[in-house]
Amino acid sequence: MSDGTWSPNSWRSKPAAQDVVYPDREKLEKVLGKIRTLPPLVSPSEIERLRHQLGQVQRNQAFLLHAGDCAESFDACTHENIAAKIGLILSFSLIVIWGARKPVVRIGRIAGQYAKPRSSPTEKIGDREVLSFRGDNVNGLDPNDRVPDPDRMLSAYFHSTATLNHVRSLLTSGFASLHHPREWSLSHVRSPALREEFERITEGLSDALEFTRTIGLGKESVSYEQGGGRGALGEVDFYTSHEGLMLDFEEAMTREFPIPSSLGSYASSSSESTPSKVHYNTSAHFLWIGDRTRQLDGAHVEYFRGIRNPIGVKVGPSMKAEELVRLLDIVNPDRENGKVTLITRYGAGKVEDYLAGHIRAVQQSGHPVIWICDPMHGNTLTSSSGLKTRNFGTIISELTSCLRIHAECGSHLNGVSLEFTGELAEDGFSVTECLGGSMRLSEDQLPLRYQSFCDPRLNFEQSLDVAFLISDHFKKERTGGKKSYGDVLYSELGGRKP
Repeated sequence: MSDGTWSPNSWRSKPAAQDVVYPDREKLEKVLGKIRTLPPLVSPSEIERLRHQLGQVQRNQAFLLHAGDCAESFDACTHENIAAKIGLILSFSLIVIWGARKPVVRIGRIAGQYAKPRSSPTEKIGDREVLSFRGDNVNGLDPNDRVPDPDRMLSAYFHSTATLNHVRSLLTSGFASLHHPREWSLSHVRSPALREEFERITEGLSDALEFTRTIGLGKESVSYEQGGGRGALGEVDFYTSHEGLMLDFEEAMTREFPIPSSLGSYASSSSESTPSKVHYNTSAHFLWIGDRTRQLDGAHVEYFRGIRNPIGVKVGPSMKAEELVRLLDIVNPDRENGKVTLITRYGAGKVEDYLAGHIRAVQQSGHPVIWICDPMHGNTLTSSSGLKTRNFGTIISELTSCLRIHAECGSHLNGVSLEFTGELAEDGFSVTECLGGSMRLSEDQLPLRYQSFCDPRLNFEQSLDVAFLISDHFKKERTGGKKSYGDVLYSELGGRKP
């Protein structure tokens, strides 16, 4: 810990950015009292398992995929949406594993990612000025339902519970083994050269999977439903995450537990710096501090410094190098491996100006961190029709720039953070929220199936485009081939030359 006594509510002595003001404080306290009595959503053992796997990511022995919606909605808590999202994450990770030849740690922006920060507390709708929509766990999207309601936090807990329960059910009943590359349609790929590249990767991956089944891996003589095991290819770890924005809720879900006895020396230590009991945030395995709430003297940093969970920190152009190091000193004073993930989000036009300086500052500080790229948030624009969108070319430009700059600095890009969705519109086709990609989605097609009430997301096809690009990059890195930011796959997907 850092100087000063920490407790789950010590953040209340600090200024809280993005704070929600509840008119009915009595109702707020009643709801929070109820949440404190509800069971944890995740266990200390699961959190410790993630910490261990993130240590592998930090050592470049695994790749981190952090992905899902910008903000979940209560209405999207359905079998179809959850299965589509998990299916996409599994397909994406399978492609990356093929090229990188290393495990993928999967953390979903799911089962709790309901809140959204806003640049202004109010907004104009027509001739009315109303409170900004802050997410389903705060208020309603309807302009007439903008008063913050504490009951929505309780509803968020139960929607998170239902989502997590269904995710666990899917992953423990053979769902992971169903996402075979031969089932992926490439009919949406407009470019013949790009389709040929995708087919080459898909065919190699399919052959590898069929070989493992031929020699007995991933093939059970008895089905899971008839009492058989899940198989090597049907068992995957999956973790949940959300931005730790609503500190009232996070405090209520923070519980003190003994460190699992299997951790040996840590659990049995009598040193004051390694207590036998620690505080876990039990609402998710992984939480992150947003770019708007990372003030060194603020409430969010104060809260995050005390929890045992692995945490993320968004790092953007406004982050000074010395500020980044000071922040790491606060949230990870003992310099524990697998504790902190830095999620960079500069924008394709600014990554060259800031990333190398941040890498050098962290290297000189000696802090152990995981570096992942968020190529989404710095590349949002407004289309001529008024819809928020992102251009696929700028997304992959920032991603590939991160890969190159890390290599030039003697560092590694350890993962990626994406806003994507596998969900389909009512007509059975993918959503249309981001421009470009292999399907060459144009601006006039955006309104066809634009479903996000928050930020625009990559659809299924565009997400696999990114997966193919990453996989191809790591395969060429392993085999000594030409890097992805100069080849046909990158250029055909609309990437800019560095």
